[in-house]
Amino acid sequence: MKAFTAIRMIGGALIVLASLNASAQSSDTAATPSAGASSTATGKQAKAANRSLGRKVRSALAKTKGMSVANISVRARGGAVTLAGTVPEQSQIDLATQTAQGVAGVTSVKNGLTVRPVGQ
Repeated sequence: MKAFTAIRMIGGALIVLASLNASAQSSDTAATPSAGASSTATGKQAKAANRSLGRKVRSALAKTKGMSVANISVRARGGAVTLAGTVPEQSQIDLATQTAQGVAGVTSVKNGLTVRPVGQ
């Protein structure tokens, strides 16, 4: 009879330990999605900030006198701006770089613009 009681007590202790371990694991997995959600939110915020900066640079280029932005694309990533496309005159390449550098939030400008005269 004593052996039967001892087995029941050991079995009960094992069940308690197993349930505590399962409880600890479920709380760990509950913490993981929130960390993933915050990194997703941060990623979305970074993308929104990049789009906003790109729009600001494009707007500044459009407002610049003597600048044709019809064939210029602007990409921004973490303050680094890349200009790509074509402009009709060499002077517009330098003007685009200077204008982009003057926009608040721009840390660097990579200019990939090329000259392509109108009609070609």
